Amino acid sequence: MTYMLADSSLLLRLRMRQLLLIRLLDAERHMGRAAAALNVSQPAATKLLAQAEEVLGERLFERLPRGMLPTPCGEVIAAYARTLLVNFSSARESMAALRSGLSGMLRIASVPGAVNQLVAPALAEFKRRHPQVKVSVVVETSDVLVSLLERGEADLVLGRLTEAHDRGDYAVVPLLEEALVVVVRQSHPFVGHNSVSLTDLSQAAWVVQPPGTPQRTRFDAALREAGITRKLNTTETSSTVMTTALLEVSDMVAVMPESLAQHYGRMGVLRALPLDVPMRVPAINLITSEGRPLSAVAAQFVTLVQHLPRPAATD
Repeated sequence: MTYMLADSSLLLRLRMRQLLLIRLLDAERHMGRAAAALNVSQPAATKLLAQAEEVLGERLFERLPRGMLPTPCGEVIAAYARTLLVNFSSARESMAALRSGLSGMLRIASVPGAVNQLVAPALAEFKRRHPQVKVSVVVETSDVLVSLLERGEADLVLGRLTEAHDRGDYAVVPLLEEALVVVVRQSHPFVGHNSVSLTDLSQAAWVVQPPGTPQRTRFDAALREAGITRKLNTTETSSTVMTTALLEVSDMVAVMPESLAQHYGRMGVLRALPLDVPMRVPAINLITSEGRPLSAVAAQFVTLVQHLPRPAATD
């Protein structure tokens, strides 16, 4: 409680204009440009920074011959100022939505494995209910997506936290568990085999996700469990489109979530092989920031995606 009172006292002495300046300085790394963006003179901006440093008792920026560089303490306060501004923008969007019906912007970040069973059905229903809302969807690997969420450039992530992220910073709700399957083109030589092993495929050229992604980690573990130690012929990409294109024109092999393989199977593009080594990855989660409230728009999408019918788990 004593710490909270002390923090409140400090916060009362900091002015919003000082926090805006710190955020601009972090972005511009130049006092003149930051002052111009804030619409104050450079001497006035210099005074604002000095006052903020006095209140906090820390030097926030190093003055260099051709610019400004945040100190470690400066980086912490700049991140706080950035979060504060993002939260304020979210609050304004929510207020506008309450005044005029749901509108604004929804920014979804998703791993490929969540697209078919989570993003597509929830988004189709969301757009039916709220046609005025603009939506952007980024499909990438989990490490990239959580970084977008961390910077306030996504409202929510459908993916997985990696070891590089502190779980205490995020609210995590498991949504979808799914197996990985091995896929090839429809006319691949292994299509029609009753059973296929990783050893059978060890001579093939593989399309794999980059190291560190959950899917690649599980695939590498499956190779070790199968006793395969030789280096495979691999092409690395996080793009499902690139993976599918390579498989269509060659005898290359890849792994992908079962629902994604079923989607391309219905299109007559890919076929899942009867691999005798089951592979599973951690559940796909709904990930939001603990320190940033959801906008009214994002909250509506979250409600929809959490109440989608869940497919039965497969082995």
